[in-house]
Amino acid sequence: MVGQSPGRPGERILDLVEVMDRLRSQGGCPWDAEQTHASLVKYLLEEAYETAEAIEDADDDALREELGDVLLQVVFHARIAQETGRFDVDDVAAGIVDKLVRRHPHVFAGAEARTAGDVEANWEALKAAEKGRTSAADGVPMAQPALALASALVGRAVKAGLDVPVSGVVAPPAAVDEQSIGDLLMAVVVLARGAQVDPEAALRAAARRYRGLVQAAEAAGR
Repeated sequence: MVGQSPGRPGERILDLVEVMDRLRSQGGCPWDAEQTHASLVKYLLEEAYETAEAIEDADDDALREELGDVLLQVVFHARIAQETGRFDVDDVAAGIVDKLVRRHPHVFAGAEARTAGDVEANWEALKAAEKGRTSAADGVPMAQPALALASALVGRAVKAGLDVPVSGVVAPPAAVDEQSIGDLLMAVVVLARGAQVDPEAALRAAARRYRGLVQAAEAAGR
């Protein structure tokens, strides 16, 4: 029987690992037993979006539930990998613990970081060195939603001090604030749909072109 006694923080995660073991083992759940990394991708994305919605709604009950669903996905994927001897949930936890210690030298190794901006700059520098990245665009996940992708690429270019122009011209609204920018984006979506253009695909293609411009600007500056 799965334990339910209170103890150290995190102990109930061991119960989740035990439940997943039962579900994936012989005599467990047929649906859970046939899932793969690929078949679970849609659920991982869905749970992440539902978590974001709970945060936007400031709904603590929903947030607790959705974080549990995200945690389930982590344990599920780790269990699948464990079955083929690639890694297990302890490897996943060990990896993120090591990364957090390594990326926070101001906490664990005596380095200095006086502001949140210093911490972020140190994190990005350490990450780039660890990954062997040579471009500001490296490491931006290209599969993310197009608007987030475009924002991430522009943010990377700005941080790198690159002046990368875009071909589109947009007349700025009278007031540049969250509402007016949101309305402007909605107007672009309406325009795209009216022209039978998929706005997601169009922006994704533009973001890929922008990534190429970032890389070209970096090459020109070397």
